[in-house]
Amino acid sequence: MKIENAAIIGAGAIGLGWAIVFARAGVNVSVFDSDPEQLKSFRSKVEKRVEQLAEIGILTPSANEVLGRIKQSSSLSAACAEAGYIQESGPERIEIKVSILSAIEDASDSSCIIASSSSAIRPSLMAEGMKSAERFLVVHPANPPYLLPIAEVVPSLETSANSIERSLEFLRQVGMQPVLIKGEPEGFVFNRLQGALLREAYCLVRDGVIAADELDLLVTQGLGRRWSIIGPFATSALNVKGGNRSHAARMADSYHRMGLERGQDDPWSDELVDQVSNSIEEKWKINDWEENVMRRDLALMKLVKYINQDPDLRL
Repeated sequence: MKIENAAIIGAGAIGLGWAIVFARAGVNVSVFDSDPEQLKSFRSKVEKRVEQLAEIGILTPSANEVLGRIKQSSSLSAACAEAGYIQESGPERIEIKVSILSAIEDASDSSCIIASSSSAIRPSLMAEGMKSAERFLVVHPANPPYLLPIAEVVPSLETSANSIERSLEFLRQVGMQPVLIKGEPEGFVFNRLQGALLREAYCLVRDGVIAADELDLLVTQGLGRRWSIIGPFATSALNVKGGNRSHAARMADSYHRMGLERGQDDPWSDELVDQVSNSIEEKWKINDWEENVMRRDLALMKLVKYINQDPDLRL
């Protein structure tokens, strides 16, 4: 069953992004923030973003229709009153989130899903003391979510299977691609990956290997372009004929030594490489390696052409 009404508690950058995602998909959105100034400035900010999306030509339906579905509420209880799904998007401090979630729990219907936009806090820590923890989980978006349609769905041990499934369904309803995260690792997956790259980047700058702006250049003109089309595992599979197993045979020892330099001892076992390979090869067949490389290169050609046509994209 589709959810028609949603609430967003927290009118900052993430709350603004979620409001556009929900309203763009036809959901009525009520927004509340305990900071009157934040709520006051919300409207002009969301109007500017929606108008930009329309000008670029990537907004359906019209800007007026999207904005017409977003309203500001005078209280948290008013925002939550008719919501079937509530997205908490307050500051990344557990004591604040626990307070907000408690208020949401009291103000919402017992069947309503309660999700937090937390980017690192384990859901079980936030759910302690909740009376209905079975309907709570983390739904962490990439920022901004109206341009990066991925969301990590992180249940706690108390989250019910029904709440998980309904959350996944709602995210698909609003055009997101949800990824279910098993367990509750701090930072989940998105920020652990981002953190791994940043840790190495800081070390390389610290050690005098490269300047910060040059490192950014390596990512934007190299790794970032490639990863915008295929991820790191698929990249490895297409870099060496024979897929991930051949890549691991060639590079695993080197990567292990690099990790040891940073105090990380995580060699890739044959079993782990097989697990990754089997998963990646479901889409990127070994026998189609040359064809897949051409598919990737053609996508890169189109991306490069588009970037070169627009000076604004060459930042």
